[in-house]
Amino acid sequence: MARLASSAPTRTDRVGTAVAEAPSTPLAALAGAPMTRIDPSPLDVVAHLTAVNDARAGAVASFLGTVRDHDPEVRGEVVALEYSAHPDAAVVLARIAADAAALDGVLAVAVSHRIGRLAVGDVAIVAAVSTAHRELAFSVCRTVVERVKAELPMWKREILADGTYVWVGLGAGSNPRQQ
Repeated sequence: MARLASSAPTRTDRVGTAVAEAPSTPLAALAGAPMTRIDPSPLDVVAHLTAVNDARAGAVASFLGTVRDHDPEVRGEVVALEYSAHPDAAVVLARIAADAAALDGVLAVAVSHRIGRLAVGDVAIVAAVSTAHRELAFSVCRTVVERVKAELPMWKREILADGTYVWVGLGAGSNPRQQ
């Protein structure tokens, strides 16, 4: 894979994987800023709901994307997914959340995505949005999730029960089953 220039700081986790982090910001600037995170650790759903808690909110819409045991486009049982992210992924995620948070009527946004190996049932993405009314909360939460799926520079490899794997999103013909 070609290496791309990155402006995002990174850290190395306990297994040597580079983890992108959003640029550090003074605490005063974080007040009201969306919560975003790309991390190999399990995602904390309650932390996301807490991050969007607001006394003015009449609605909180949330989304949990979990690892399922199948892919309709692949033969075989999926036993795990492995996500890897470009070093700029945290910056892209922060931009998506900031765009949503800037919409009129949105009170708060929180969105995170896991990287690393996830088992069936694990949470891969959490998004939460608070607004005064449910229609806007649902709409913005869906938009955040769809933009993450379309724009976040993240790669997904499906691990199958027979030990082979399939890269997702690489296009037709570029995905031989490998061990």
